[in-house]
Amino acid sequence: MEKTCYYILACTSVLLQMWCSCVAVKKSTTLAIDQFSLFVLKSHVNLDPYGIITSNWTNSSSVCSWIGVTCDLRNHRVTALNISHMSLSGTIPPQIENLSFLVSLDLSFNLFSGVIPQQLSLLHKLKFISLQNNSFTGFIPSSLSNLTNLRVVDFSSNSLQGNIPHVFGRLHSLHTLTMDYNHLSGHIP
Repeated sequence: MEKTCYYILACTSVLLQMWCSCVAVKKSTTLAIDQFSLFVLKSHVNLDPYGIITSNWTNSSSVCSWIGVTCDLRNHRVTALNISHMSLSGTIPPQIENLSFLVSLDLSFNLFSGVIPQQLSLLHKLKFISLQNNSFTGFIPSSLSNLTNLRVVDFSSNSLQGNIPHVFGRLHSLHTLTMDYNHLSGHIP
């Protein structure tokens, strides 16, 4: 009987250690994906006049301690990215889609250009997005209407063209839609 209890205790201990190891690996793996995505974003920044991203976003510190990055302590994932007002220039890479826990994205008052990537529509937890006062061009992706949690969208002061996608009318949680100072036409959905 004593040997059986010892055996059960030993097996339970081994299983608990394996489970803890798996959880630790999963957390570090998912945070590593977020870190990789932010490194790709950093590589698409071609001007960082204050050296904020260049000097702070490094392997020598946790992604959760980087300037402009907020992490959820429970899930160990990036939930907010605020690199506004940094005079950054560059483009948003498609790998932004890997920040799957992102709730808030603020790239406002920079010099980002290019098109708004379709991959933003894969960030299903996103509630706030501001690309205000940049140099984005092209059309507003209608696939952003898949982001049913969106509450605030600010794409003002860019060079966007075309219509505001009519499917934005399905965003029932949306309470602020700011699109002024673009080259848009048509009706507001």
